Amino acid sequence: MESIKKYVAEFIGTFVLVLCACGVAAVTGCKVPEAGYVATALAFGLVIVAMAYSIGNISGCHINPAVSIAMLVSGKMDLKDFAGYVIAQFLGAIAGAAVLMGIVGKETGLGTNGLYKGDAGISFVIEIILTFVFVIAILGVTSKTENGSVAGLVIGLALVLVHLIGIPLTGTSVNPARSFGPALFIGGDALTNVWVFVLAPLVGGILAAIVYKFLDTPKETPKKK
Repeated sequence: MESIKKYVAEFIGTFVLVLCACGVAAVTGCKVPEAGYVATALAFGLVIVAMAYSIGNISGCHINPAVSIAMLVSGKMDLKDFAGYVIAQFLGAIAGAAVLMGIVGKETGLGTNGLYKGDAGISFVIEIILTFVFVIAILGVTSKTENGSVAGLVIGLALVLVHLIGIPLTGTSVNPARSFGPALFIGGDALTNVWVFVLAPLVGGILAAIVYKFLDTPKETPKKK
C-alpha cells in the first residue's frame, strides 16, 4: 500500500507539472521572449516547489524519470520502485497533456520541445548538460537531512535556472515524461524527435549520479601512528 501511495503521488505531481507549467508555455507561446521565457521558467520552478512541499514527504517528489534514475544509480531506491515511479510519471504526464489540450487546444503546441537549429546531436548534448546541472543540484541539497526545509525551494530555483537558458534552445526538457506527454498529442516532428528529450535527460541523470557519488566519497582519515 505504501508503494501505491508513492506512485499515486508521482502521478499527481507529474500531472500538475504538465498541466500548469506546460500550460503556461502553451498559453504564452513564448511570443514575447523576455516575458514568455521567464513566465514559463518560473512556472516550472514554482510547480516543483509546490509539489515538493505537498507530496515530497510521500514519494520524494521526483516527478521526473531523470531524477528517479539518478536515485536508482545512487542506491536510494530499488528497481521495483523505479519502475513504478516511471510508469506513474509517464501516465501523469499523458493525463496532464490530455487535460491541457482539452482546455487550450492542440494548436498551442502544449509546450512541446524542439530541436535546436534542427540538429538532434546538439540538442541531445544540451539536454544532457541541463539535466546534469539540475539533477546534481537535487542530489546535493537532498544529501543532508538538515536541508529538508529548504530543499524544495532550492530544487525549484535550479529548475528555473536551467529553463531560463534552455527554453530558447530546445524548450527545455530535462524530464522525459514532461516531454513525452505533450508530444504524444501533438504528433508530427514533436513526436518524431521526442526520443532526444526522453533519452538525453536519462543520460544526464545517470551522469549526475555517478559524478556526485565520486565527489561525495568520504575522505579517508589519516591513521594514527
